[in-house]
Order: sequence, then structure tokens, then C-alpha cells
Amino acid sequence: MEYHTIFYILGSVLAVAAVITSFIGLRSENFPGRFMPFVALAFIALIGLTTTYAVLNGQEESEAHAHELEQAGEEIEAEEENPTPVGGAAGTGGAGGGAKPGAAPAKAGGPGGTLQLAASPTEIAFDKKALHSRPGKVTIELTNPATLEHDVAIEQDSKEIAVSETIGKGKTSVSADLAPGDYTFLCTVPGHAEAGMEGTLTVG
Repeated sequence: MEYHTIFYILGSVLAVAAVITSFIGLRSENFPGRFMPFVALAFIALIGLTTTYAVLNGQEESEAHAHELEQAGEEIEAEEENPTPVGGAAGTGGAGGGAKPGAAPAKAGGPGGTLQLAASPTEIAFDKKALHSRPGKVTIELTNPATLEHDVAIEQDSKEIAVSETIGKGKTSVSADLAPGDYTFLCTVPGHAEAGMEGTLTVG
């Protein structure tokens, strides 16, 4: 069980216990009486556990945020070292760099790239709405921290090019040879794309 879940449970138990204790105290003049040591120990234990998991949850969120910033920095550094050319390459999509509507995407030689994507642990959403890569073999690595199952697919003009396996709480990936153009990445689990789990993949 994740730290934030345990923290919320303990916080709820502590709040309920406080309300119940206050209610009984108002109804009974002798409460807690001889049970005072047990009541005090119970509240001390609950407060201690809640505080501990609040700290652990904060550390976990800070580490996750630092990891995302590190990945973003690596992507920016890679783009600066290997700037993407403006427009499509000759013979791989024409002047506009896109595939013809309704046509199967052409395979494109090139370095491609590996892109990082993550599902929200609490919502039906990806952490990004846009991804960018160079032409060639493009891989999207999906991290799903939630038990709710997700996958990631690549489409163009509503036609599926490739799709990953569907997983809960784990990692998966999808790869495809992509020419310059605009594509869509999305979760194909029914209702998830409609809820917002989709974005634009720009290859160029």
C-alpha cells in the first residue's frame, strides 16, 4: 500500500476517533475515567503514525517530482545536442512533413527517440499532453503507478499504428517507425481517451 493511501486512512481514523471521543465525553461526565491512559496512548499512537506517514508521503512526492524534472532536463539537453530539422526530409513526407490522409505511415530512417510518459496515480490522465521526437524508431515508455489498468497506443488519422500491453501498476512501452508528421498517443482502455488520456506526438 502506498504512503499517501496509508496517510489518508490514518488521518481519517484519527478524525473519527476525535469526534467519537468528544461525543462520548459530552454525554458522560465520568469519561474517560480509568480508561484515560488507554485513550491517551491510542491518540498518541495515531498522531505519531499519521505524522510519520505524512513525512514519508512528502518525501515520496518530492522524489517523484525530482525524477520528472531530471527526465525533462535530459530531454531538453538531448534536443539541444541534436536539434531537429525544420520541415520533413526529402522523400519522407513532402514539404509539410506529414503523411497523406488515410495512407499508412511510411517507415522513416533516422535516430528516432525514447519518450517518457506516466499515468496519474489518482486520475484518468497522462502527465503530458504533447511529445516530440525525431523520425525513425520512436518508443514511448509508459509508467503506471496506479492499480487502474492503462496502455499507450500510437495513431494517425484515427488508424492505430501500434499499441502496448495493458498494465496496472507497472511499466510498458510501444514502438513504431515514424516518418515526420503529427500523430496521436492515447490510452485505448474504453472511456480513458475520452476522459483526457490522449495527446499529440510530433515527429520531425
